[in-house]
Amino acid sequence: ADVKVQYIDLLSESGLKMIEATSFVSPKAIPQLADSGEVFRAIQKRPGVRYVVLCPNLRGLERAREAGADSIAVFTAASETFTKRNINMTIDESLRVFGQVIRAARSEGMWTRGYISTAFGCPYEGAVPIERVLKVTTALFELGCDEISIGDTIGVGVPTQVDALIPRLGQSVPLERIALHFHDTRGTALANVHAALQHGIAIFDSSAGGLGGCPYAPGASGNLGTEDLLYMLHGMGIETGVDLAKVRSASRFIAGALDHAPTSKTFLALEAATASTA
Repeated sequence: ADVKVQYIDLLSESGLKMIEATSFVSPKAIPQLADSGEVFRAIQKRPGVRYVVLCPNLRGLERAREAGADSIAVFTAASETFTKRNINMTIDESLRVFGQVIRAARSEGMWTRGYISTAFGCPYEGAVPIERVLKVTTALFELGCDEISIGDTIGVGVPTQVDALIPRLGQSVPLERIALHFHDTRGTALANVHAALQHGIAIFDSSAGGLGGCPYAPGASGNLGTEDLLYMLHGMGIETGVDLAKVRSASRFIAGALDHAPTSKTFLALEAATASTA
């Protein structure tokens, strides 16, 4: 728990506006998250930073509330098979459960986010129809989600898919409520971000160092590296308010604690440059 707290505190110092801090899933399902309440209570909450926690059901919401959380997230998918393997429900069943969670959270003034996995492709079903992504996105919006993150869980998406999806989304959901979540499994994440920027999307999920993956998406690498995203945005003259050097410090810390090498190309390039001048 101490390592998790130190890591989140380092990220908090970088200028990030939102940090997904932990997940209140059943400790029986994922024992590594049994300390989620302890971690959330211990982190230093900086003003202006939103600390989001995953809540798969009403019990998770209750535990999040007890820990003092005020921002929660739920997660479904645009693929029936992936949803079944990930949370053992159909998409419609997941929306019914999450509807209860979202309504309960909103009744207490909590901010809510919805995740949609496999929006650009599924490891089990292959291509995912845009209509299904639109249906799930609209359902989450109508349930009351303040923000909806649309994910390329296995990193198969390309910019033409982004170009096809976003205008359709904008017909039923305000685009300022949409975030995009690209995994970099095939090296297309930054290209997809660039395409999304042209459509006015301004919220992107990323992972410090590019660490992460998904147990239900065989071969999926981590989310787009935060350092890579920042390097591109800053190079394009887009202000983020995030300090790349501080994110890099957080990545270095957690990589050492986990004994797991970061995959972010910018992180690796900067580390190599620093080593060569040391």
